[in-house]
Amino acid sequence: MFEIAQQDGDLEQWSRRLTRVRELFADESVAAVLSNPTIATERREALVRSDGTSRVLDAEATNLARLLIESGRVDEAGAIDDEFQRLADEAAGRVRATLTTAIELEPRDRDRVAKELSGRLEKEVRMTVVVDPRILGGMKLQYGDRVVDATIATRLEQLRRRLAES
Repeated sequence: MFEIAQQDGDLEQWSRRLTRVRELFADESVAAVLSNPTIATERREALVRSDGTSRVLDAEATNLARLLIESGRVDEAGAIDDEFQRLADEAAGRVRATLTTAIELEPRDRDRVAKELSGRLEKEVRMTVVVDPRILGGMKLQYGDRVVDATIATRLEQLRRRLAES
């Protein structure tokens, strides 16, 4: 799918389609029906074709949804979307990063971290910020297969280990 979308110059459109399929399949009641083998495949597929008044998905996204329904892989829509986004980012020279902090950051602080990382990697960075009070303070930055953990929780754990070893 990615290769076809790339050849056709249609990466953004496919990205939106996959996100829509993922969102539709993420609804627990929809997923329960779509993955229920006791309901006829045609009836399950009809659910993704229309909501009674309008199309839920376009023709290409409907075909993908039908393929996932027929093969019993409704629960893999999220993984397919994630992999497509990863390939699209790689092709565009982008890096996805996750910044975890104990408190919500101001937009200027998020932008500063993204800008600094972008400068170091010499690539565009798409930053996702997660708030996790369990880290107590500091931050944890994940990008690619790298993790920079400068959290207070990690430092306290390291100190606890050192004290236990002494």
